[in-house]
Amino acid sequence: MPQRAPTYADAGVSLATADAVVERLRDAVDSTRTPGVEGAFGAFAGLFDLGDGRLLAASTDSVGSKLVLARRAGTLRWCGADLAAHGINDVLTTGADPLFFLDYVAASSIEPEQVAELVEGAAEVCRRAGCAILGGETAELPGIYRDEELDFCGTVVGLVDRDRLVDGSRVEAGDVVVGLPSNGLHANGFSLVRQLVGDDPVDAHLLLRPTRCYLDEVRELRARADVRALAHVTGGGITGNLARVVRDGVGAVVDADAWERDPAFDWLSDQGVAEDEQRRVFNLGIGYCAVIPAVDVRPPDCVIGRIEAGIEGVEWSDA
Repeated sequence: MPQRAPTYADAGVSLATADAVVERLRDAVDSTRTPGVEGAFGAFAGLFDLGDGRLLAASTDSVGSKLVLARRAGTLRWCGADLAAHGINDVLTTGADPLFFLDYVAASSIEPEQVAELVEGAAEVCRRAGCAILGGETAELPGIYRDEELDFCGTVVGLVDRDRLVDGSRVEAGDVVVGLPSNGLHANGFSLVRQLVGDDPVDAHLLLRPTRCYLDEVRELRARADVRALAHVTGGGITGNLARVVRDGVGAVVDADAWERDPAFDWLSDQGVAEDEQRRVFNLGIGYCAVIPAVDVRPPDCVIGRIEAGIEGVEWSDA
């Protein structure tokens, strides 16, 4: 009997459960809403109106279980870069410039060298982005974390003028989706990657390269094109994340043959991870998406899809 293809759920992670948690918390979060809050709960970044034509954008995330492999491979500094880039990419979906970053490191027993590697990796990204690190928290929590393992979380806050806000409301049929290449797997899907690697040596340059920060590329694109929506391709893949920024009444059709995939995704295929599962979980080599009018496309833009009326969410052209 053929062996069943490995899935993210087999590794103990359910994307459906994550979605259900958001829905379960929606009423509690909405009950705290004040006049300054803008937009819906569950976006890449929350928005708060400062009342002077400017909005704060904020996002919190963690590196996740990539840390387990990174500690083994000696690449914790890359995970520091992952966290800062991830947060900046999230607030950037609103058009915001990053202002500052706060971090949280926790472990059963803190090893100062590991904390230094993480924070120094984050600082490298923050310096290039003009994003200050204001501080954070380091916690020793024996009994909560397993021996030797650690967790790294952070918050990025940015600022955007209202007339520069990107919110997907102007997306229309005929627009195109431009894809920006990823630096491999970034920091999602690693519970499954860890299961596939097992106790074998970790090829860090194939699997653990840090998340790419898209700040400069998005700024350059906005300087010459009418950017109508931005999506950070994280857990849930292109399908789940592009759908979050496309307004009701239109949807995206994505062409899977429009770009060349990073070798990390060939490795996933070699391990038996099916194409549908890769589309559902991983970025497939596209770490960021921008929706722009077709007339604004210029070389070397990589057009990976189009916006059409009568489609809900995201479809694949070969489906």
